[in-house]
Amino acid sequence: MTPRSLPEPPALHRVVAVLQPPQSTFPLACATEVFGDHSPAIPSRYAFEVCTEHPGPVRTHAGYDLLVTTGLEALERADTVLVPGWQQPVGTEVSATLIAAVRRAHLRGARVVGICSGAFVLAAAGLLDDRRAATHWAQAPELAARFPRVRVDPAVLYVDHVDVATSAGSAAGVDLCLHLVRTDQGAAYAMRIARQLVMPPHREGCQLQYAELPTSGPVTDSLAPLLEWLAGRLDQPVSVAEMAVRSQVSARTLTRRFTEQLGISPGRWLLDRRLAATRALLEETDLPVETIAHRVGLSSAVNLRRRFQEALRTTPAAYRRDFRAAKPAAGHPLRQEPVALRRTG
Repeated sequence: MTPRSLPEPPALHRVVAVLQPPQSTFPLACATEVFGDHSPAIPSRYAFEVCTEHPGPVRTHAGYDLLVTTGLEALERADTVLVPGWQQPVGTEVSATLIAAVRRAHLRGARVVGICSGAFVLAAAGLLDDRRAATHWAQAPELAARFPRVRVDPAVLYVDHVDVATSAGSAAGVDLCLHLVRTDQGAAYAMRIARQLVMPPHREGCQLQYAELPTSGPVTDSLAPLLEWLAGRLDQPVSVAEMAVRSQVSARTLTRRFTEQLGISPGRWLLDRRLAATRALLEETDLPVETIAHRVGLSSAVNLRRRFQEALRTTPAAYRRDFRAAKPAAGHPLRQEPVALRRTG
């Protein structure tokens, strides 16, 4: 009796991360934790390796070097090319050699992924032209300015176009990598990895709740007295007409000054300040949402929730759960009660 041959195991999906000095270690670690070896508990479906344009020691932001012995030729055999950050000075151009290697991999059919500032490499290669893309909220304005054809979305955790994907800040790289695993291998396999990482397989919300609200920047003498007056009256309804009377100019002139000097309208500036005050009260107090609404001049809990959702893509209750400061334990100013994170997915 002829023995029946066993089926060949499926080929591993090869993920190759491109490192560039100075390399940020956290986004690289995030990718490694998702696509790397998970011990016998989880069968291997990915092969993970790293490469760099100039093999040898790669300087990191963590104060140590990584020894990378493989050059960009590794991208020629990659199913997924991953750029775990790009920590270069503002205005630095991406290497033409790296751009060419990434383009060749993409043309060959490899998926190209940028974590956090890794989106700059994808944009330089032209892979994000006329497409939505994510990056860290603090770097979104620079990405949009340098690559005007890229539709930068500063709110989302990640954007996946199948052949190209980008994520927000470094931790959002885990969200994107788990999403790609779900796409490649199914939800059950992604869940097993997420459980080993002790994190939800899918995170709700967006990165706006982690970003700082826009600040006024330098304020000229003409607006400074008004802004100081408004900051002390957030709990009161104030119209643009009242602001104009206070400044002794017409409403039209006042609006023009705000737009020229701060880049936003008077109403938008005031709403941003109310939302900033809301966030502080949610983080630092146990006040009910209705009370907070009146304190910051948003009139009602319904209006506050609507404005908060529009601006931050989350609810006040969810924001408070995530960002509420822990109370010091009684009798010890430095000891804190343990914080329990509620699962959301």
